[in-house]
Amino acid sequence: MAEPRAQLPEEVLALIFRHLSLRDRATAAGVCRAWAAAATYSTVWHDTNVSCDSEPEGMLSPYLSSCLDHIHNLRLEFEPSREPSRRAATTLLTALAGRAQGLQGLCLECHGEKPLFDAGSDVLDAVHAVCQAARALRHLDLRRLPFTLNDALVLQVARGCPELCSLFLDNCTLVGSVGPDSVLKLLVACPRVRVLGLHLASLSRATLEALAAPDRAPFALLALRCASPEDARAPALPDEAWAALRHRHPGLAVELELEPALSADTVRRVLQPSVPVTALRLNLSGDTIGPVRFAAHHYAANLRTVEVRAAASAELDAALEELATRCAGLREVHCFCVVRPAVLGAFRSHCPRLRSYTLKLTREPHPWRPTLVA
Repeated sequence: MAEPRAQLPEEVLALIFRHLSLRDRATAAGVCRAWAAAATYSTVWHDTNVSCDSEPEGMLSPYLSSCLDHIHNLRLEFEPSREPSRRAATTLLTALAGRAQGLQGLCLECHGEKPLFDAGSDVLDAVHAVCQAARALRHLDLRRLPFTLNDALVLQVARGCPELCSLFLDNCTLVGSVGPDSVLKLLVACPRVRVLGLHLASLSRATLEALAAPDRAPFALLALRCASPEDARAPALPDEAWAALRHRHPGLAVELELEPALSADTVRRVLQPSVPVTALRLNLSGDTIGPVRFAAHHYAANLRTVEVRAAASAELDAALEELATRCAGLREVHCFCVVRPAVLGAFRSHCPRLRSYTLKLTREPHPWRPTLVA
């Protein structure tokens, strides 16, 4: 049988191997010397996805260990309630901390439920170690971690990652423990940050003013999640501070996610007219009609995505129709209750850029799938 090298150049093999799972890469590396060389090309490992659910055992083989230096962007999936999956994730992160000089992007994604009475200290300690060593880290995405993040982690990112460009801390947790002072210190230490995801309680007027400073690099996206009791108690951010930020960064997009923990008063404090909201997700236990109408009147120029979870009513239908007539730039609208045909007709008629929608006219089994616009 001819050597595989005679069939394909190593550069081509490397492009193929980059799409294989870790187990399949290791298998390919054992075929012959040519395949082993191709499987260790830096291009194979530059962007690496690892699922600890499918490859929990023996993941840190000598083959993988020898390639950690080549990983620039890592997306790591695991299930914290399953001990083998969780152990594999922490083992990989701990090993990466010692070889993280070239790491530029880290995204952690959890599946399933987190264990009860568990603060995730082992996983967060491993992330802390990575951030301590990864001086070139530019992108850190922790929004899919179910654990409570803290000031110590944010301050370590500030000390250890001066090249940081994007940071997502707006994760699904019932407790917000990242204080606004830590976020402010992060912005001072990392002047290149242009994308930031936070809980509302982590944001302050001083942070908005720091982002609006004349010497600040262009700021592109602020994702705000308002879901915890700390968010509900957060002080109001004045509209003039938002207006100054918007003036300093005219291309700024703000994504707002409002959850049931918020009272009507808190919602009114959050929905300031000058906030350049491009995506609005409403999952409120109280009034939803008022926020929809507010968005129609104040966010029409920027609004691109709307998601509403509420009980069906004629008043909500009327508010959605008004939203459709005022927000011609909408590209996605998803309403998780039955609406009348006039609502669907309004969005189809007045929103020419609409790409997908979830607007059901009759009850259907969940999950509801969006309709794509041709």
